[in-house]
Amino acid sequence: MVVNFYKKLGMRIRALREQAGYSQEKLADLLKISRVSLSQIETGDRRINAEEVAKLSKIFNVASDILLDLKKDIKVVLEKKTKPTKTKSEIRINIPQKNLEKFKEVLLYILNKVGSKPNIGESVLYKLLYFIDFNYYEKYEEQLIGATYIKNNYGPTPKEFIKIIEEMETQKEIVKVEGKYFQYPQRKYLPLRTPDLSRLKANELRIIDDVLEKVSNMNAARISEYSHNDVPWLTTDDGEIIDYESVFYRTSEYSMRSYSEEDI
Repeated sequence: MVVNFYKKLGMRIRALREQAGYSQEKLADLLKISRVSLSQIETGDRRINAEEVAKLSKIFNVASDILLDLKKDIKVVLEKKTKPTKTKSEIRINIPQKNLEKFKEVLLYILNKVGSKPNIGESVLYKLLYFIDFNYYEKYEEQLIGATYIKNNYGPTPKEFIKIIEEMETQKEIVKVEGKYFQYPQRKYLPLRTPDLSRLKANELRIIDDVLEKVSNMNAARISEYSHNDVPWLTTDDGEIIDYESVFYRTSEYSMRSYSEEDI
């Protein structure tokens, strides 16, 4: 039973590595172990220790308990014409077509405005999307993108992000660039087209611009720390989905209620 657990865990780690676009050599370097050791972990021939689990949790932006829970996984599905089936062993997040298109245009708008800044890597993008979504919901009591955000060590993470990015890469809307920001690995996305502004309302653009003005100059560590003091993150258990309704209990530093009400 124990051997079987480590084999299944190794398969999960390999799947996460491939989804993130890391080679064995790259992930082994991030874990500070040899490529051979990582290969043995992925095949279940070497047991992973607690420190390595903690590192993987940070690298993949997923809570340790979710990483180790082999009975359930979160599957992101882009809704098309057919209705997808759901197995008992997975939590399925369906993304309606209208939400998918809005997500794409918002992301392209962000990338066209601030994506070239050296600090704007994938981790910072996660937080920008979070503040855009939750600020809009607090002010207008309706969703802008409506992404599903999970609480993890680095702050809110939109679970739909990787799946949507894969589609946008396929459609030649963005390109992924691997590099470093100071001594840390960084994944950036560069836009290959401008956003369709007809899909974004004036009040949505105001919220997006406000967030970009306030926090887009923060590096990954600073914006992560900033998100950790927001009530929706504080009131959510590790690995759980952050409830949009918790935004109405924000402190004055984060609350949109202190801003001027210039609604359309």
